[in-house]
Amino acid sequence: MKIWIDADACPRVIKEMVFRASERLQVPVCLVANKDLSRAHSRLITSILVADGFDIADDYIAEHAAPEDLVITADIPLAARIVANGGVALDPRGELYTEENVGERLSIRDLMQELRSAGLVLGGPAQFGLTDRKRFASSLDRTLTRMVKLKR
Repeated sequence: MKIWIDADACPRVIKEMVFRASERLQVPVCLVANKDLSRAHSRLITSILVADGFDIADDYIAEHAAPEDLVITADIPLAARIVANGGVALDPRGELYTEENVGERLSIRDLMQELRSAGLVLGGPAQFGLTDRKRFASSLDRTLTRMVKLKR
């Protein structure tokens, strides 16, 4: 079992929560990004620097994550790929992507992109806040507890 983080846009506070959980449960973490990232000093944490380009980090994660791994990503197409391969994906705001909800999330994402392109909607998601952090911490704990139990 490993935790993969789509690290380019992942909030630092989320990475720190994952690092603490990694130490507590002794689960390795791999950060994947197209820019050099500072990381926690731990034998459990590694980072992969991929080439700069659209979806390069996502492709790397999708190709290397195993079904027993957890992927932390806000990228819905990546989450859909992970779920389709039998894996587990968690949004930095605490929503677990599932077979039941990932298709709907993709549709909403596509619709919002079209509306933004047409100038009908401005801006993106709401600012990341304390409620998001709490929701993520709770979801991360629940998900990792379940996954560690299944591993044993």
